[in-house]
Amino acid sequence: AVPISLGPGELLVRYGTQDQKEYFLPRLADGTLIPCFGLTGPHSGSDATSLIESDCVVQERNGELGVVASFKKRYITLAPVAGVIGLGLNLSDPDGLLKGTGEGGFTVALLERDHEGLRMGPRHMPLNAAFMNGTVEGEDVWIPMSNILGGQERCGYGWHMFVECLAEGRGVSLPAGSAGAARGVATGVGAYSRIRKQFRVPIAEFGGIQEAIALSASDGVMTIAGTDLMNAIVDNHEAPMVISSIMKQNCTERGRRIVERGMDIAAGSAICRGDKNYLGNAYMSLPIAITVEGANIMTRSFQIIGQGLTRCHPHMLELINSLQMPQSQEDEAVKIFTKQFYKVTGHGLTNFGQSITRGLGATVSTATRSKTAYKNGDKLLDYHEKQLLRLCANFALTADLCFTLGGRLKFEELLMGRLADALGAIFLGYSTLHHYTRRRGIAGLEDVTEHAMLRLEKEAQDALLEASDNFPGVLGGVASTVMKLGCFPLGNLTRPYKEPGDELTKEVSRMITTPSELREFFCEGVYFAPEGQMHQITDLNRALPICYEADKIASVLRREKRQPTTEEANKIAEADALRDALIQVDVYDNLTDKESQPEYTRPALVGTEERLAALSRKTFSDAA
Repeated sequence: AVPISLGPGELLVRYGTQDQKEYFLPRLADGTLIPCFGLTGPHSGSDATSLIESDCVVQERNGELGVVASFKKRYITLAPVAGVIGLGLNLSDPDGLLKGTGEGGFTVALLERDHEGLRMGPRHMPLNAAFMNGTVEGEDVWIPMSNILGGQERCGYGWHMFVECLAEGRGVSLPAGSAGAARGVATGVGAYSRIRKQFRVPIAEFGGIQEAIALSASDGVMTIAGTDLMNAIVDNHEAPMVISSIMKQNCTERGRRIVERGMDIAAGSAICRGDKNYLGNAYMSLPIAITVEGANIMTRSFQIIGQGLTRCHPHMLELINSLQMPQSQEDEAVKIFTKQFYKVTGHGLTNFGQSITRGLGATVSTATRSKTAYKNGDKLLDYHEKQLLRLCANFALTADLCFTLGGRLKFEELLMGRLADALGAIFLGYSTLHHYTRRRGIAGLEDVTEHAMLRLEKEAQDALLEASDNFPGVLGGVASTVMKLGCFPLGNLTRPYKEPGDELTKEVSRMITTPSELREFFCEGVYFAPEGQMHQITDLNRALPICYEADKIASVLRREKRQPTTEEANKIAEADALRDALIQVDVYDNLTDKESQPEYTRPALVGTEERLAALSRKTFSDAA
């Protein structure tokens, strides 16, 4: 999705010239041309738009206007196999040849693979993943103006194009991978934990395993819910940059935790590579998703709040624009500034009041709520919607207080990271409730939704508390006091959110590790191989009901203190055979070509042989 949106399918749809659209779009649509986008360079990573070592100068050759470009790009997704690249360049026009049509700055060029002087093909090897990623380079490459995306009038317009189109692709593709990981872990590891026994008990009955499975299930439903909502937003032809950043950072991080917990549960079977290992590749690949399209550390600590704080405020942007109006419009600028200043102040006071009143109401409703109230879907929605409204008011108040930092805010990344955590939890909370209303009727969905919502509300509360404890700046002490009064007016009493209780955790885990409607929900979209074809997740999933039934029979036999019937014995034997087959891991006589050579001996064994040769007693059975 990202290479198509940026490199350069969506860019062409929105900004390409008619000739560019007619030539490239059909070839991109039918797969004739694979696209990529070249932005990142050796000295331009998170600061990719600085475009260091990616320069072009406007020149005229044989009466044709164009640019001469030199560039060094790396980490370019799909570059080794791409047929066309959208290339980010820093354009300069020292001789004024543009003559007012277009301007200097970030510019995107469209180059096909065989463009003279363009070098594409060398690849990186990101953690052994099947992920085409490589370099794009060129020196003094002539690029006609007809190859500038959008033509000459779009010179210098690249940043605007980049931001709009990245929002869609990044918010869809990378979270989708995490949603897939969530379904795969619930399906595979959920079954494995019921099939695998230790101390004669399925490991699904161990508390530590139950905790890990329940956390993965609720992280999974958050990720699936967020992905569904983001896809709906994109289908509605919207490109919200802040939500896209939240989705990328939050979902890939949760996806990483889901797979890590799956690795912990599957243990030895997850670290031995081979056809039976369904987790190893995902575990190795997830850091790629964390890193690409804006590293998560940068996205969390700078991008989410840095991009959204001003533009998402209902009044602040107009106030700032009034300060930039020309001298000739000073009277109008003063009127606008004064009007917007009062609106900003009123907005802050409203947020302060709502933060207090909603906080008190949330405290009361939480204290008086039954632990099983969530079983009623209407009550589940009503309660959690009110908690999210309270957290929204808390966040809005905190965002208003951030303006006391002025321009220093962009350097206060610890604060922005905490606010990003709070905002991400709130967004995923609304996504999870939206998902519940759409999929309501699945037995057990209330349980996992409750588990997810309790965690998200706790995450948002903790992030806001940490922000209030560490509010920076000259007025940080004042802002901290106001924030604490508004968000937590009665101190600990108005911080009511807690992690899910053990009973709820056990119930969610039980439904993931036994045949259930909730488990079937997570199995949606998971590939299952045809009968007779070895595929570990498929085999685990098909064995689960057999092993579960055998365990129930064994439990009855113990309780009734009797021997099994022939039918019962056959079912237990079938389950035991499946268990024995499914816990096996791949083993190899030789892993490398070198090891396969007839005369090859592993270096450690050579050392042992050499040392034993010098000893008189070479084996234990030799006489002393």
